[in-house]
Amino acid sequence: MKYKGPILLLITALLWGMAFVAQTQGGDSVEPFTFNFSRNFIGALFLTGVISWRRHSGDDVPPSTGVDDKNTSNVGQNAPANTSGTAGYNRRTLLIAGISCGIVLFLGSYLQQAGISSYPTDASASGRSGFITALYMVIVALITMFTGKKPHAIVFAAVGISLVGMYLLCVPNGLENMYWGDVLVFLCAFAYAFHIIIIDRFTNVDGVRLSRLQLLVSGLLSLVCALAFEHPELSHILAAIIPILYAGICSDGIAYTLQIIAQKTTDPTVASILMSLESVFAAIGGWLILSESLSSIELCGCALVFLAVILAQVPEFRENSRKKREAHG
Repeated sequence: MKYKGPILLLITALLWGMAFVAQTQGGDSVEPFTFNFSRNFIGALFLTGVISWRRHSGDDVPPSTGVDDKNTSNVGQNAPANTSGTAGYNRRTLLIAGISCGIVLFLGSYLQQAGISSYPTDASASGRSGFITALYMVIVALITMFTGKKPHAIVFAAVGISLVGMYLLCVPNGLENMYWGDVLVFLCAFAYAFHIIIIDRFTNVDGVRLSRLQLLVSGLLSLVCALAFEHPELSHILAAIIPILYAGICSDGIAYTLQIIAQKTTDPTVASILMSLESVFAAIGGWLILSESLSSIELCGCALVFLAVILAQVPEFRENSRKKREAHG
């Protein structure tokens, strides 16, 4: 089916967008670390079932048990690092990738959940946090400046537009009236940007297994912090069980699995643009489910942020198109 990949990515964006609504609702009952360790463990359990299903269907890609010192020295450079030659990576590679991604995911998810939880009730937390988080795509494009790749002028335009959009969305009444939640969610966008960059260094690792391990690492770190800094209670977790289940199963489990399947047959830039629609779905979900509303100025800010996210993908889109033309002669 020609449009299978884009359709699955659109569903992925919808599930991720609605997760902002779940996080807003869950934040009313449980504290950030508690919410995150609960959703992470549920997501990891769900992905364990996915891996089991893939194993029975013959689609699973387990790591090899051997360690080849020569090959593992190239971890992160898309070089095979196994001795069996069947999986393309070994347990050491998976462990390094999972721990690295899990630590950054832990930081990003905490900043995001803490930011959402700190918004006042009239701040349209789902919508604004969705658009601010989406800035991670602009940040990824900007970070290329420090990796030896010359950024396109469009990226600088995207950065400028995103700053104007952020101002309209977050500080139309002056910095003194800016929400602390905006600051935390903006910092979370940086964490997610680095998360994307780290994942890109481990493209030879099976995505579903990597996702399960990073969720376990993030969940364990969140549990330790919850026990140290919060007061997790079963009654509070049960009060937020529906948002937690949605975030764990639909956002961490189903959406990530759909993303893995869809990106195999979808142009990377098209995939990025479709997934950025999560910010739009977050705003729609907040409006429909939580009766949130944004002012006209805030809506203008959202539109500019979304435009910046799309523009940041243009250079990669042009590069992919050039490579396709060269490949076809």
